[in-house]
Amino acid sequence: MARNDFIRDIVDADLAAGRHQRVATRFPPEPNGYLHIGHAKSICLNFGLALDYGGTCNLRYDDTNPTKEEAEYVQSIERDVRWLGFEPTAVLYASDTFERMYQLAEKLVADGNAYVCSLSEEDIRSYRGTLAEPGRPSPGRSRTVAESLDLFRRMRAGDFPDGAHVLRGRVDLAAANMKMRDPLLYRIRHAHHHRTGDAWCIYPMYDYAHPLEDAFEGITHSICTLEFEDHRPLYDWFIENLPVPSRPRQYEFARLNITYTLLSKRVLTELVRGGHVAGWDDPRMPTIAGLRRRGVPPAAIRDFVKRIGVAKANSVVDVAMFDHAVREYLNKRAPRRMAVLRPLKIVIENYPENSLEELEAINNPEDPSAGTRTVPFGRELYIEREDFMENPPKKFFRLSPGKEVRLRYAYFITCRETVKNDAGEIVELRCTYDPLTRGGNAPDGRKVQATLHWVAAAKAVPADIKIYNPLFTRPDPGAGGDFAKDINPNSLEVLSDAKLEPSLAAATEGEAIQFERLGYFCLDSDWSRNRPIFNRTIALRDTWAKT
Repeated sequence: MARNDFIRDIVDADLAAGRHQRVATRFPPEPNGYLHIGHAKSICLNFGLALDYGGTCNLRYDDTNPTKEEAEYVQSIERDVRWLGFEPTAVLYASDTFERMYQLAEKLVADGNAYVCSLSEEDIRSYRGTLAEPGRPSPGRSRTVAESLDLFRRMRAGDFPDGAHVLRGRVDLAAANMKMRDPLLYRIRHAHHHRTGDAWCIYPMYDYAHPLEDAFEGITHSICTLEFEDHRPLYDWFIENLPVPSRPRQYEFARLNITYTLLSKRVLTELVRGGHVAGWDDPRMPTIAGLRRRGVPPAAIRDFVKRIGVAKANSVVDVAMFDHAVREYLNKRAPRRMAVLRPLKIVIENYPENSLEELEAINNPEDPSAGTRTVPFGRELYIEREDFMENPPKKFFRLSPGKEVRLRYAYFITCRETVKNDAGEIVELRCTYDPLTRGGNAPDGRKVQATLHWVAAAKAVPADIKIYNPLFTRPDPGAGGDFAKDINPNSLEVLSDAKLEPSLAAATEGEAIQFERLGYFCLDSDWSRNRPIFNRTIALRDTWAKT
């Protein structure tokens, strides 16, 4: 994370003024879904601050809503944080401090700063008033301390059903900030909690739990996204009115928004539950798990977050900026291999039958230390079907009848004949090669206008290829009111007849590989050694189809 951002300016000023002797941050997700690329920005900021200033950063689960939280989400969050390259100082849970929070809530009641309200959820909203009108006091506001304390204890004991009562702070019904108009602190939820089981049937609201957790942990800089800016006065009110061990302060930064992408956890949940995608780790999803399965390296995500920086105002980042960060990282590091996704067989008629030779191929032109490998070459090969046209337009430079092209690392070949099936479809090309052009250069100096990738048929590894395209068709999905209408029907294309060079049989899960002229790919986590599945991470900047 770059140092020239306003959050770091605040930290520098706090340390210089002696307001803090150290820096302590936290990343506090609610375990009600998988993390997404927007969370990656917050993770990099919070953990990055701790690293930059020699401080601490806790991973803290705000597990205060048992109706939406699951152990699966807890496990996925920690896995994602560590995969991104960060090690939490401690892994903590709001649920570990439920008793401590409850005792402080009793103190608020005892001090006259909280009361039990028995209005319905709809009535609470109505009594709060509007921006133009102050709120009205709930009948529960006039309860004595003893009455509210008794009701609150009975709420904890399970004497009441869900929705019968809530605990509210007695703050300011005329406040311009609606968050301050007697906010809810506790609600009744007879639901099984993934960690505490059935020990509790009342649970703290986020606005109450968040500042207390920060204070319990000794957090110095509590960093949130801009939607929590209106919550900050309430955050400060709890800190000021309770005997907490430290005085953290909240700061807000702009959340991440990307074109052609939705980062609402509600929408992502609907995508999964509605069957629009194959799960939280579907490579079309903007989740960290989805990006990992698609083959996006964690370092590329960190670099992207660094490039966009930390701002005070919301904005939308073009997805092309993310793509650029991924390509730039992979281009320098990914080994090159040859793969044919939509194969068309060619037979080199003047090449010796039943003969194979080994040709030298470069592993990565961006990294000389990556060395070379050998690839088999024989009489029968596969090329991309799109690399041949029987009746090409004027500027089509690839293979066509009578046309000579270069095969990468191999020879010049010329198409002499097409073989068609009964339906008139081309199923095979008959070609000849020039044996003097081994390595791709002609001794007489003649030039060709195209270089094609290929795979030797005798050693080809059959594979399935999944081509992932943007999940949505418009840059602002859901702007029309229904995100489902903007889902791209062509977001996934499965190619079941791909042919790969033999070295790809040894590919490992998560390894980034460039299929020459096609893009970057990785072995899918759901694969079989008998039939590998590769996911396209991202296409090349200039797709081969335009060459």
